Amino acid sequence: MEPINRYLDAAILKPEMTESEVENAIRDSIAWKTKTVCVRPCDIPLAKKLCAGTETQVSCVLAFPHGVAPTEVKAFEAKTYIAMGTDEIDMVANYAMIRSGNWSYVSKDIAAVAHLCTQSNIPLKVIFETCYLSEEQIRKTCDICIECGATFVKTSTGFAQGGATKEAVAIMLDQAAGRIEVKPSGGIRSSETACEYIEMGATRLGTNWAATKDLVNGTQESTSTSGY
Repeated sequence: MEPINRYLDAAILKPEMTESEVENAIRDSIAWKTKTVCVRPCDIPLAKKLCAGTETQVSCVLAFPHGVAPTEVKAFEAKTYIAMGTDEIDMVANYAMIRSGNWSYVSKDIAAVAHLCTQSNIPLKVIFETCYLSEEQIRKTCDICIECGATFVKTSTGFAQGGATKEAVAIMLDQAAGRIEVKPSGGIRSSETACEYIEMGATRLGTNWAATKDLVNGTQESTSTSGY
């Protein structure tokens, strides 16, 4: 097991954050050597500038937080963010279509972005929003992500009614069976919880940037009030 900071995608995603607040959050994350900073698309240039030459890379969100943009728009977003220099992309699947059982739509939607990411060697994480899904829907979406060539399946945006749960992560890991990586996200505020997910088999964690100090230092519960 690597040091916990190397599992963290430090989320800097609150829509109201100012440029200076984002810069400070990125600098803090770099100081803690998080795996990535996960930023709003408008912040990719700033994050790339600040992270250059450091151990922290840049990931960005796509179709965030609802996942309901048309497939063509998602593909355009992916092209744009890749051109801007993002190192990784976290895409929200259309979980309304997942809940509708429209698997053809879900597959085409994920494949459109996965294809572009694969071409550019950009890891793609697909966010399910598992709090709204049944076990069957989680398992089926995992299979689709594998077929489409995504790199990770991810539980949550951190902006819905629920985040990662051990039950959802266990289902994802079981269905993945080593064929795709799993990223719990949302509500991970203690080092104990973070370590439990890693021990289960998760290879990345989505956490609020403000919780990094507590997670790394082993504080039982972060003082961060963010929904993420």
